[in-house]
Amino acid sequence: MYEIGDYVIKANNGVCKVEDILHLDMPGTDKNKLYYLLIPRECQSAKVYVPVDSKNTNIRKVLSEDEAWEVIRRIPETEREWSSNDKLREQEYKEAIQSCNPAELIGIIKNLYLRRKERNEQGKKSTVIDERYFKLAEDNLYSELAFAIGRDKSEMRKIIADTIEDK
Repeated sequence: MYEIGDYVIKANNGVCKVEDILHLDMPGTDKNKLYYLLIPRECQSAKVYVPVDSKNTNIRKVLSEDEAWEVIRRIPETEREWSSNDKLREQEYKEAIQSCNPAELIGIIKNLYLRRKERNEQGKKSTVIDERYFKLAEDNLYSELAFAIGRDKSEMRKIIADTIEDK
């Protein structure tokens, strides 16, 4: 169970602060059930309610600074196989984004970077779906890493490149 003040990662919302743990008084909700009230860092006016007892919430504690640096250091060796079928691969991307797993996000970024490069060499543009998932994976990964190491998200691409280069 998370505590008020904890920072968590929530699929589709990024880094969120546990603002409260409460019973919802809304039509159609179980008034005895506890919910986390999450406030996303990137949209402080939003409120996300997640059942405390749900096994399928797609939330986890945000990485510590040490864990974040370890994720960054391991980027070169992080690999993931993706389906060659476009529809199946898109479904795999969706599941990877929902997992909030940094290794999965890195896998998407690396795969789509290589696909983009290959398509450019063939004189083709990147697909809209590829670009959408590339951006989602980058945003999710960079937001958490930046938060964990106390940096701005806009710096993450350079920090990652510099760290990998020094290795």
